[in-house]
Amino acid sequence: MTPPSPPVPVPASTGTVTTSVPSRLDRLPWSRWHWMIVIGLGTVWILDGLEVTTVGNIASRLSEDGSGLSISSAQVTGVAAALYVAGACAGALFFGWLTDRYGRKKLFMVTLVVYLGATAMTALSFDAWWFFTFRFLTGFGIGGEYAAINSAIDELIPAKFRGRVDLIINGSYWLGAVGGALLSIVMLNTDIFPKDVGWRLTFALGVVLGLVVLLVRRHVPESPRWQFIHGRGDDADALVTSVERDIEREKGRPLPRAEGEITIEQRKSIGFGLIARTVFRSYPKRAVLGLSLFIGQAFLYNAITFGFGAILTTFYDVPSGGTGYYFAVIAAGNFIGPLLLGKLFDTVGRRVMISSTYLLSGVLLFGTAWLFGQGSLSAVTLTACWCVVLFFASAGASSAYLTVSEIFPMETRAMAIAFFYALGTAAGGISGPLVFADLTSSGVVGDTVLAFQVGAGLMCAAGLVAAFLAVNAEGRSLEDIATPLSATSSGTSGTSSQGAA
Repeated sequence: MTPPSPPVPVPASTGTVTTSVPSRLDRLPWSRWHWMIVIGLGTVWILDGLEVTTVGNIASRLSEDGSGLSISSAQVTGVAAALYVAGACAGALFFGWLTDRYGRKKLFMVTLVVYLGATAMTALSFDAWWFFTFRFLTGFGIGGEYAAINSAIDELIPAKFRGRVDLIINGSYWLGAVGGALLSIVMLNTDIFPKDVGWRLTFALGVVLGLVVLLVRRHVPESPRWQFIHGRGDDADALVTSVERDIEREKGRPLPRAEGEITIEQRKSIGFGLIARTVFRSYPKRAVLGLSLFIGQAFLYNAITFGFGAILTTFYDVPSGGTGYYFAVIAAGNFIGPLLLGKLFDTVGRRVMISSTYLLSGVLLFGTAWLFGQGSLSAVTLTACWCVVLFFASAGASSAYLTVSEIFPMETRAMAIAFFYALGTAAGGISGPLVFADLTSSGVVGDTVLAFQVGAGLMCAAGLVAAFLAVNAEGRSLEDIATPLSATSSGTSGTSSQGAA
């Protein structure tokens, strides 16, 4: 049964327009233009992976005498990590609202600049309070990136490629993690750099990478979907026409005719109250789904990425300068998961793949916790177990971002991503590092086993929710999955209202 369409917004209209832009974008073959989008926007996750992994691996070094900071390892993996995530939650909400109001392009440039400035200032830390402050602000920029980037990617990538592209881009976080892990090995080598210099240079190199991304990102266009809803229909049509001509020249053949149009009552802005009512009143089951997926993956990932180095040094006497080798291995496994499994989210389907990756990773983590508790694991075999767990968990975690970015109306997309990221991450990503740092720093095996089991339980719970509530969005237009709030009741051939499940 098809439920009633979401309410029509009340802000002043700028006119009504019938457009085929969504169907024209969805029928495009993969091209150099799409690669430019992936490279320009997807690299934010590499930066995030570099940030989180670097801090996790330098925690022990920062706590040593001569590091230039008076701070403990637990403060780095606990307090600083929680502040970074808190900043990301706040940044997602703040910049997410701005992204839906002022456009994707403006905000994915602004948020990157915020990240760059805060990271540079972190490298200059001279006291714990300074370090904590700029870890918060670095997260503030990264959180804004999540909202602006995910919404732009899903609106620019054709429907039949959207699942795998989104997963691989989100999974590229782990390429940054590999880089951060290997970089920390060199930077923490006191034969090369003094204790108070190496970790600072690590952050400085993150700034250099961010500047390169900023240069590439200048060429990524505004989302045509955002443009035609916000009174810039001519700009949207001109942009898509230009892209179509370029792709026809690249492929050497004309594009097939686009099927389907949608009639939009254009708006300059949509009120936050209407957005909230739409998400929770019109799509309550989808809201439960998004929240469950984010809480599960946020607790697991934020706890483990910030705390894995501490586990190695506490229980296996791995020197602080050597934890990067182990982390590089599990980071590589994390990237391979979305890379190999991503296509299945577009072919086998969202519901099966989301639920199975969450459930498998949870069950395997319970097994890892049991082996750890029995004393059956070494640093090497623990790392191997984590590789297998995170192979599946990484694909599942990436699908959380994919899910909330495609199952709500276009006008709410960035804000929906921001809200579920912020709420889920606040529940799992702030508490995770704090709880995990406290448990692992105790040196008691049972405490760490408990931390593993909590993460595993939350992943399994989210998998069960997805088995019942996940939306079969594979291969479907965004406007078909969730009708835009600005759509009129007529002129929507080729699109349909999806249930409020």
